[in-house]
Amino acid sequence: MSLDLWQRGCERLAAELPEQQFNTWIRPLAPELAAESAPDSPPGSPTAGSGLAPAEEDGLTLALQVPNRFKLEWIRAQYASRIEAALTAVAGRPVRLALRLGPRAEVPGGAPGAARSGEQRVGALALEALAEAGSSMARREAPPVASKSTAAAPMGNAAFAAALPSNKLNTALTFDTLVAGRANQMARTAALHVAGAPGVMYNPLFIYGGVGLGKTHLVHAVGNALLKDRPQARVLYLHAEQFISDVVKNYQRKTFDELKAKYHSLDLLLIDDVQFFAGKDRTQEEFFNAFEALLTKRAHIIMTSDTYPKGLVDIDERLTSRFDAGLTVAIEPPELEMRVAILMRKAQAEATEMPEDVAFFIAKNVRANVRELEGALRKVLAYSRFGHKEVNIALAREALKDLLSIQNRQIGVENIQKTVADFYKIKVADMYSKKRPASIARPRQIAMYLAKDMTKKSLPEIGELFGGRDHTTVLHAVRKIGDERTRNPELNQQLHVLEQTLKG
Repeated sequence: MSLDLWQRGCERLAAELPEQQFNTWIRPLAPELAAESAPDSPPGSPTAGSGLAPAEEDGLTLALQVPNRFKLEWIRAQYASRIEAALTAVAGRPVRLALRLGPRAEVPGGAPGAARSGEQRVGALALEALAEAGSSMARREAPPVASKSTAAAPMGNAAFAAALPSNKLNTALTFDTLVAGRANQMARTAALHVAGAPGVMYNPLFIYGGVGLGKTHLVHAVGNALLKDRPQARVLYLHAEQFISDVVKNYQRKTFDELKAKYHSLDLLLIDDVQFFAGKDRTQEEFFNAFEALLTKRAHIIMTSDTYPKGLVDIDERLTSRFDAGLTVAIEPPELEMRVAILMRKAQAEATEMPEDVAFFIAKNVRANVRELEGALRKVLAYSRFGHKEVNIALAREALKDLLSIQNRQIGVENIQKTVADFYKIKVADMYSKKRPASIARPRQIAMYLAKDMTKKSLPEIGELFGGRDHTTVLHAVRKIGDERTRNPELNQQLHVLEQTLKG
């Protein structure tokens, strides 16, 4: 009975949900059978031996097995109410959902990533569905799904198993310690999907953004989440420079088999700052080989960069096209509320109470990135501890006086105009001229937007500095660029570079 109810519920959910979501999160679930019957159900009753337990108000409870904790939490948060509604509709009476972890199964050979037969089944089902659907989210032709014997076989040679280096993960960088906000919402959601179902979707995952915005935290969080669920998984985090160093070392020793053994046998590769591969042909060749090998065996790759794939310079097009073939997401500078939340969280981790008004003061004056926020917070807390003084705005102002002085001195409208003009290769005089071609008008609007955001000048004052323009012209530019920034990743990246440049 539970199987029939779940089958009918799945038909309804398949019609309601996007195919990609259904195939990845709903389709692999399986109802528990006779073992989960209610102990007090008499033989012959509708729920005896059915996997259905009686619930309150003449309802039922259907128990579904989920292969791991991470997926259980994600499905409970994102889909549980939707599933219950579908089951209630097809059953004709209330059905409550019970999500339970499936049994852990040992797989011969002890292959990493294959500790649970249920997990392997989930991956295979979802991958088959992606291949059949030709999903635009996958954006690449799925290679054949490995047979069970192949998937369960040990990866790489025995020497590699013994010589596997530390995964280099920072265990403190988890999803729990990451402050979520609009600036990292899409990247965080994609990372959660990868941690819950590696090798299934968003492969590769390419995360880009300026320095100190949390890219590294996010990739460590994925690695830590996967290892928590699969302790035997082969995960490696490294900076691109370490990969370059490994290539150089193996090139000198002529030991490229060792390089392949190290990288081609991973289940999850996390690599920071791939823009460092620029101009290094042999490194790009070896990374291309590793990239292809990992994707072919359904391992997952997550990369970070300071710019989007097509913006990378001196990197082979066959690499950048593959970087862009999975999912590319940006992390933006944190908005004010997120910066305040980060400060409060970091202060709490330091066992210090941070008054909200002080957090707002710091957040309003430190806008570039999370790293600078942390530096400002450490300085304020040090002033408080060494001087045995209460944390308040006056103390924060004193602690950050050098930073505030530099900001006030450096960021003026004239400086913004010069920086933007240099960036877009126009003359500074064009900022206050009456010329209106797009090649000049757009940089001028961007400069107006930055002037409003980064200085304390009023709209009329900014207009005056842009050739005596009316304040409504400035307001139009500010609104237009601000709105487009949220929708145009390329513009957002350009603005972030300009902001970083202006802030030194």
